[in-house]
Amino acid sequence: MPDVQALVEGVREGRRAAVSQSITLVESTKPAHRAAARELLTALSEDDRVGVRSPTVRVGISGVPGVGKSTFIEALGSRLTGEGHRVGVLAVDPSSVRTGGSVLGDKTRMARLSADPDAYIRPSPTAGTLGGVARATVQSMAVLEAAAYDVVLVETVGVGQSEITVSGMVDTFLFLTLARTGDQLQGIKKGILEIADVIAVNKADGDREQEARAAARELAGALRLVRGHGEWAPPVVTCSALEDVGVDELWRQVLAHREHLGGAGLHEKRAAQQLDFTWALVRDELEQRLRRSPEVRAVREEIRAAVLSGELPATVAADRILAAYDHPPG
Repeated sequence: MPDVQALVEGVREGRRAAVSQSITLVESTKPAHRAAARELLTALSEDDRVGVRSPTVRVGISGVPGVGKSTFIEALGSRLTGEGHRVGVLAVDPSSVRTGGSVLGDKTRMARLSADPDAYIRPSPTAGTLGGVARATVQSMAVLEAAAYDVVLVETVGVGQSEITVSGMVDTFLFLTLARTGDQLQGIKKGILEIADVIAVNKADGDREQEARAAARELAGALRLVRGHGEWAPPVVTCSALEDVGVDELWRQVLAHREHLGGAGLHEKRAAQQLDFTWALVRDELEQRLRRSPEVRAVREEIRAAVLSGELPATVAADRILAAYDHPPG
C-alpha cells in the first residue's frame, strides 16, 4: 500500500513524482486503493474545504475533429507558464471506455509543453465507465491544485456526453471550431452552444483568416438564438494556435467570464458541481459494488445467455440482477 502521508507531503511540496503517484492512486479502481485515495484527498483538502474556494482557474476545452486542440493547448499552456503560471493538463477520453485506448499521443503532440518544468500533462484513465473516468479526472484536478498548479486545462478527447461531463467540473468551458465554407455550423450541436462560455475559431491564418472571421460572425448570430437575455453572451474570437495569434485575447475572454461569475457566482457554481459530483461518486461506487458482487457473478452468465437468446426481456433480466445483489443468501 502507498504511504499516504508521504504522498500528501510530496504533493504539497510540488514534487512531480508524488503528483504522478497520487493521480495513479485516485485513478485506481481497487477497493484498497480507493480507500487510500479518499484519505489522500481528505488530507489535501484541509486547507480548502472540498475545493470550492480554490483560486485555481479550471478550463474545459473541446472541439470539432481536426481543430488542433493539442497545438492550441501547447500554445496556451506555454504562454501561461511564460507568465509565471503553473499549468496542469488532464484529458477525458470516453473512447477509452470502449477500447481501453489511451491518449499518450498527447504528450508527443505537446513536446514543448511536456518538457516545461511548470507544466504537467496527464493522459486519461484507460478503463472503466465514463463516470469512472470523470471521477478520476475531478480527483486528479484536486491533486494538481494541492500541488500549486494554478491553471488546470481539462481536454475532452471524444465528443458528445464527455463535453457535458467536463462542463460540470470546470469554471469556463471553451469550444474550438474551424471555418468551413458553407457549413460553419455543421456538426456543432445546439447543446454545445448552450454550454460553451467562450468559442474560438482556430486556424485563422493565411488565406483562411477572412473565412474564420466570417464563421465567427455566423456563430455569434447562432448563439443569440440559443441564449436567453441577461445571460453571459459567449464571445466568439478567432485565433491561430500554430502561429500563436489571438491566443492571448482568447485567454482574456476566459478571465472575463470568470470575472462575470464573480466571487459569489464562482463559489455557487463550484458548490453545485460538488453536489453533482457527490451523486456521481455514489453511482460509480454502486456500479463497482454490483460488478464485484459474488451473487451477481453467479447469475450473470445465465442471464446473459437468456437475454441473447431472446428468452428473457431486458427489464426482467435487470430485476433479477438487482434481486441477486439486494438479497444475498443467508
